[in-house]
Amino acid sequence: MNAGTPLPCVALLSEVLDLGYLANAFRKEFPGIDLRMGNDVASLGPVEDVDVAVCWFPPHGLLAQLPKLALIQSLAAGIDHIAADADLPRDLPLCRIVDTTMAAGMKAYVSWAVVQQHRGMAAYVASSAAGRWEEQPVVSPRHHRVGIAGLGTLGMACAEALATIGYQVRGWSRSAKTDLPEGVQSFHGDDQLGDFLGGCDTLVCLLPLTAQTHGFLNASLFAQLPRGAHLINVGRGDHLVEADLLAALQSGQLSGATLDAFSVEPLPADHAFWREPRILITPHISTRTDPAVIAQQTLSNLAALRQGERPRNLVDMARGY
Repeated sequence: MNAGTPLPCVALLSEVLDLGYLANAFRKEFPGIDLRMGNDVASLGPVEDVDVAVCWFPPHGLLAQLPKLALIQSLAAGIDHIAADADLPRDLPLCRIVDTTMAAGMKAYVSWAVVQQHRGMAAYVASSAAGRWEEQPVVSPRHHRVGIAGLGTLGMACAEALATIGYQVRGWSRSAKTDLPEGVQSFHGDDQLGDFLGGCDTLVCLLPLTAQTHGFLNASLFAQLPRGAHLINVGRGDHLVEADLLAALQSGQLSGATLDAFSVEPLPADHAFWREPRILITPHISTRTDPAVIAQQTLSNLAALRQGERPRNLVDMARGY
């Protein structure tokens, strides 16, 4: 913020996460900032003070009750958790976080997820625990085809990393992409989706969640993959039709799934996924944005708006990202 500009009032809003971990970053970057946390009007204090809402699954209806609100800021790249609010003030700027440092974490996670299934690491863990020297079939990366659905910043980074390791990599996106990493085969649009899926021994979902991609990972899609394919979902939980995944695993159409995002988080203890040994669950930890980056981008976006400028990473609500 510029010198002399009053510091804003920032509300940290989430029904599923304790956003207290962001507080120190905001206070360190902007000493004296008015920071509020709560899930309803009563807990936020005077709501007419709130300039910015930093959100991760905010309570539906709450944003519409903040009369001075000038900016809605997602604390991640996705905004579907905000757009799902039927009472969302659609005329307010909504921004997402784009953090180039997140790519390193996502590359590491996706590379691990591909390798652990492709090389049979679960079997080695079991053998080690039982004290057995047992080999699994060794298939060179150049004979294993990895498809990445979603070629945004993170998808491109993962494609490059996997190609560097030696995997055959292909990518699919809604529209044509240029400047793909060397060796990555490109597909786009509905007309090329079937050809893309037919060459994926492992499918990685890194799509944005929109009306068009909701339920993208379904029975029809699974049937177009080679039998025994592996699914990795590091997109959003609502990309996946859960019953279709369980059926595909039980039939052998899919050999396994590595899931890091779920429609309901935390995943309920009685969920069927916990009892399916072919599903590996991680608790939405594939990558994280540094809290300082969230604080810096949030306040930078507000400063841009106050100066009549376009903030960074402003969401096109018609496209959903």
